[in-house]
Amino acid sequence: MTRRLLPLLCLLLLLCLTACGGDTGYAEDGFADGGLEDAMHTRFFDFTIHSAALSDSFDGYVPQEGHRLLAAEITITNTFPQTLPMSFLDFQVQWGDERGAGCFGYPVCLGEEDDFSTYATVSDQQLPVTYDLKVEETREGILLYEVPQGETDFSISYQEFFDDGTEGDVFFVYFTCDEQ
Repeated sequence: MTRRLLPLLCLLLLLCLTACGGDTGYAEDGFADGGLEDAMHTRFFDFTIHSAALSDSFDGYVPQEGHRLLAAEITITNTFPQTLPMSFLDFQVQWGDERGAGCFGYPVCLGEEDDFSTYATVSDQQLPVTYDLKVEETREGILLYEVPQGETDFSISYQEFFDDGTEGDVFFVYFTCDEQ
């Protein structure tokens, strides 16, 4: 009798796991969707957006007219067996249509437009413009974006790119910020 029950119990367990939707943060069909506090698992690192808030200024920096600042707290941990070169261009913010089809932006940096070597963050709380993320190293910091005034629904995304020029999965963290 136990030989007949075991396959039935395994089937029930599999159905329960499938109905529950699996683990958040892992890519399926090229995309992974999550929310605040969800760990997102790329091939190179794990990242979590902990919180996000809109404001009219951040550490003395004021956005251009018609915009607000979106400050998102992020933690990144290298899970790859090599040091990773990171940049302020790694994480993009989107608003508008789902999955980045609307408008987007990159973290705020100051410098000459076509000369990345002149770029600097506007706050010591931000992740650096460029940095190396060593094996198993964890970094925490702020991603600071200028976003249009009136927008409250956002996603922050990361897309995998490989040395051979191919693209991998895209990871989206969705959230809503209350107007203050």
